[in-house]
Amino acid sequence: MPVEYENDVNLAAVAEQRLGAARDHEDFVLLWNQEGLGAALVLGGRLHRGWTGGAGEVGFLPVPGAPLVRKVSRTGSGGFQELAGSQALPGLARELGVTDVPPGSHPEVAAALVARAAQADDDPHRRLLQTYATRLATGLASLVSVLDPELVVLSGTSLTAGGEALRDLVQDELEELAASRPRLAVADVTEHPVLRGALESALATTRDEVFDTSR
Repeated sequence: MPVEYENDVNLAAVAEQRLGAARDHEDFVLLWNQEGLGAALVLGGRLHRGWTGGAGEVGFLPVPGAPLVRKVSRTGSGGFQELAGSQALPGLARELGVTDVPPGSHPEVAAALVARAAQADDDPHRRLLQTYATRLATGLASLVSVLDPELVVLSGTSLTAGGEALRDLVQDELEELAASRPRLAVADVTEHPVLRGALESALATTRDEVFDTSR
């Protein structure tokens, strides 16, 4: 059988384009934050993969507020990942005075912290959510300034856990940091978005093969 492979964040974007918040949008960016921080770019209704397939690897993006990382392909990380990736949230929470940081691997811990911060009304949690939103907007500002997308979809558990509370804060910060003003939306496809994107891609290929009358 023929086999195709695809970047996981690109597949999450396919799921949102076909089933979720990006339906009827030709130009959008999906920002993903879970095990890693990355983006998918959809331009003119099609995934933009770049010359080498590396378009959207924004985790390596140098950003203010994070050390300049050199030889990022060897270290496997970069400025934006260090500033706003899931692994940065437990340390940030402790730094801001959140005392009940749960144990566990960083994607689960980050999602729990963000969800709690979005619902709590104490000062440490409010500062955690605001600081996280500022860090996210810092990297997004570069992305939207270059691409000027119609929409930015926030996906991955470390973003969707914040819901509308986090979305509102990131939107406000982004409007201060970038001339481009895309609308932000929380991802609708939160259950297995990568798998659902893969399924949608396979179905599209199957439809093309079945209904291709030129063969």
